[in-house]
Amino acid sequence: MKKLALFTLLTLFSAVAGAQKHEPLPHGMVYGNKPDTAAMMQASKLEDFMGKKTRITTAIAGKVLRVTKPKGGWFEMDAGNGRIISAHFYNAGISIPRALAGRTVIISGIAAKQFIADDMQHLAGDTVSGKKQHRVKTNPKRVVTFEVKGMMIDQ
Repeated sequence: MKKLALFTLLTLFSAVAGAQKHEPLPHGMVYGNKPDTAAMMQASKLEDFMGKKTRITTAIAGKVLRVTKPKGGWFEMDAGNGRIISAHFYNAGISIPRALAGRTVIISGIAAKQFIADDMQHLAGDTVSGKKQHRVKTNPKRVVTFEVKGMMIDQ
């Protein structure tokens, strides 16, 4: 009976100790290709830098908000003013740890704007005039996605 209790305690202790191990994420750790930091900018300045372009190749630095899917490297990055950059790795074989959330990283790859219209009626050719006329939104919601070729942990 004492052996069974001791075995149960040791098993429980080893399970708890094993669950608390964290993967170390040292400064400079690279996933994918090492990003070129020569022309790097802050993630909050990306949309202004893109201007009217819909796609550019660049390197940005920013804080990871959360890792949505570790396998394939899907994560969200803070773009400032409540905006989010949705990012994923070009190479789907890369896995990133969930502990990356809250860390500052440098990523390089292709940034792309995706336009989402708030009122899709104007795309359907609505030609109604008078009281039923729909107002066309001039500023559609913009979402920036980032296809990551390489990432390096900065802080």
